[in-house]
Amino acid sequence: MNDYDSFLSRASHALQGSAIRKVGDLEASQTDLISLAPGFPDPAVFAWDELREIAQSILTGSDPSVLQYGQTRGYRPLLEALSFILARRGIRASLQETIVTTGSQQGLDLCARVFIDPGDAVVVELPAYTGAMTAFANAQARLVGVAQDAEGIDLEDPDRVVSRERAAGRRVALLYVVPNFQNPTGLLTGRERRIRLLEWAARNRVLIVEDDPYGALYFGDRASSDETRPLKADDPEGLVVYLSSFSKTVAPAFRVAWIAGAAPFISKIEVAKQSADLCTGALDQRFVYEVWKRGVLERRLPTLRDCYQRKRTVMEQALRRELDGLVSWPPPKGGFFLWASFPDLINTDALLARAVGHGVLFVPGSAFYAEHRGDNHARLSFSAPSHERIVAGIQRLAVAVREELTARGGAPPAVPPASTEGRPAPPPASAEAPSARDSAEARSARSAARTSVKKP
Repeated sequence: MNDYDSFLSRASHALQGSAIRKVGDLEASQTDLISLAPGFPDPAVFAWDELREIAQSILTGSDPSVLQYGQTRGYRPLLEALSFILARRGIRASLQETIVTTGSQQGLDLCARVFIDPGDAVVVELPAYTGAMTAFANAQARLVGVAQDAEGIDLEDPDRVVSRERAAGRRVALLYVVPNFQNPTGLLTGRERRIRLLEWAARNRVLIVEDDPYGALYFGDRASSDETRPLKADDPEGLVVYLSSFSKTVAPAFRVAWIAGAAPFISKIEVAKQSADLCTGALDQRFVYEVWKRGVLERRLPTLRDCYQRKRTVMEQALRRELDGLVSWPPPKGGFFLWASFPDLINTDALLARAVGHGVLFVPGSAFYAEHRGDNHARLSFSAPSHERIVAGIQRLAVAVREELTARGGAPPAVPPASTEGRPAPPPASAEAPSARDSAEARSARSAARTSVKKP
């Protein structure tokens, strides 16, 4: 038998997979499983007719470059269009300050390659997007978390963390943030907090990587476009590297996203991208450019906002109806996600195995923490399922929650009273040690859920 491990690099042994992808794999192993896990857009609002017309217009064969390799920096007309898109968001970026990437995940990976050395500290929100943490961890960064409150990052915590890391002789490579409808909490960072965060970055000379896939998807009943103004729009020091994507607004099959930042940063990112994929797919870029050029995207954005706002409301109503007194959440003002908090007695890693048995899937909160910990939170996505599937999914989840509470032998504790918008709960505070709730029983249940996955 071959010892395949002997052929692998030391770095490969430390590579981490996506926690969300692992949970999503469970979907393939079950029939009639309602998935509230992935942040997929609703295919019912894709511009099917317009995309069909675009395909017919660009696949005539009259322009052979459509199916050729492209420039690493991106398709020139799309880059020029991005200048207009960014300007609408308050960001001034030249062609030298912009690059197209193969999805935002590649953008995160390229940022990790360019800005992080092994052992560097990378500061992330608690909780934070697991895909970003995976990219940074695979670059051998030391992930350190900072607490959030209802307005975003608690700015006293980054001061403490940066001072501690620098005192230990570690370089602080960057701070990663998602100010608009954060994944997983759905939080919208307040305007004043954004300005103070930029001042903090300048004072401490820390680079900010700002990820903004959801900013265009604000819900008019709770937020406005002015509140989603990116950090990059008010960045006089050039310390913000801005990432965004067409995946949530056009379609994720077009792996087209972009990075805007200081020209020296973008030049280095371009070199890193050359060794990764040479260029983002030229055909994908042509499609996205035509969607923008023909005004399809601008016309459809109100429809997208309305679609996801209504789905959010359906999920909130179902949670109040099915789990009254047993769940709380910060009211989502945009995006795709609701951050559910359950009684302390519940560990959502263990709850997941029970929920899968009842035919519903979610992402446990522990997937979103830099420090391993047990957790009583769950990310519930309302973007992809129909209204009926959302309601049925919450009904199934409610059965699993009550069974888990019974199995734990405790009476359901009280939760904060509901507000007029829902049952808001503050995001969890920073924690640098595993919680006592991450018990051997919970770890066993989590392991059982993962090993039940059928591998392709």
